[in-house]
Amino acid sequence: MRFLSLTMIIFFIIPGACLAREYNERAYQARWCENAGGVAEAVLPDRTRVDCLTDTHAVEVDFAPKWAEAIGQALYYSSMTGRSPGILLIMEREGDRRFLDRVLRVSGELGIDVWTTTPLDLVNNNGLSPN
Repeated sequence: MRFLSLTMIIFFIIPGACLAREYNERAYQARWCENAGGVAEAVLPDRTRVDCLTDTHAVEVDFAPKWAEAIGQALYYSSMTGRSPGILLIMEREGDRRFLDRVLRVSGELGIDVWTTTPLDLVNNNGLSPN
């Protein structure tokens, strides 16, 4: 029984704690969207939800490692709303710059505007960070 408990701690609890986020996606989304004057969780006719819909952009908010998924969602929401695609990339970890570099490599070609945010933006009541 002790072996099973120790095994569970090693394989489930410790990695989960290492992957824990400082803030959840919704915290970043709410702050950024409010600062941008947008509507958070705007529901589209097909029942998908745009993380932030502004007068000019349909913005997908995601953590940096989900950069590729964010590109697809931003393009889809743009096509559904007629607004420009945008991505707010959440930069929480030391190595997240490589994901931003990947998004920026294709964003210009695809017409996607990209913003970044960090935990410090939430602490400082900011929410908008230029690249």
